[in-house]
Amino acid sequence: MKKILFIGDSITEWGKPEDPEGLGIGYVRLVHDYLRVTYPGEEFSVVNKGIGGNRVTDLAERWENDVLEEKPDLLSISIGVNDVWRQLDQPDMDQVTPEQFAQVYEKLLQQLSAMEVVLMEPTVIEENVEAVGNQKLSEYVEIIRELGEKYQAKVVPTHKAFLTYLQAGSGVGLTTDGVHMNSKGNMLMAKTWLDVVGDSCAKLLSAK
Repeated sequence: MKKILFIGDSITEWGKPEDPEGLGIGYVRLVHDYLRVTYPGEEFSVVNKGIGGNRVTDLAERWENDVLEEKPDLLSISIGVNDVWRQLDQPDMDQVTPEQFAQVYEKLLQQLSAMEVVLMEPTVIEENVEAVGNQKLSEYVEIIRELGEKYQAKVVPTHKAFLTYLQAGSGVGLTTDGVHMNSKGNMLMAKTWLDVVGDSCAKLLSAK
């Protein structure tokens, strides 16, 4: 059976503890449901390994158990928001600098083999393009783009998609608190993911 695994922070985990299927109610659930109705005859599993508050250093601590031992056919990584957010809301704790973020993230990617890898850009910190959090986040986004190119991974432009939406000025929000998604934010994440990874899913789930 093919396995698609999502790993990340609370944005990935969203609603997972209360969900009997362990998928949550966020973008992972939307991607799963889309794939279920699109490929009804195919057997596959979707695994949600999101944990609230995680930074890239936390992923490193659980990489062996939550990724390598799971042996997914497709791995989707969403990390970076807390690496920046903690600099703003908990400045006294040890911080993940851009240099450390790049170093740790690359080490995680170097451990992977025989799977398709998808890197999601961190979304936003405040629904304001000019917010300090988004200015800081841009450097981490660029690191992810560079790693995607270096390791031939698909990069989902979720940060770009959110900024484009915000710049349109619809007045309809995407988050509950500037970071965590409401239903529309989750939909934008899922749509952006499927726009990039949909073809890979089609090949994966139709392969015999």
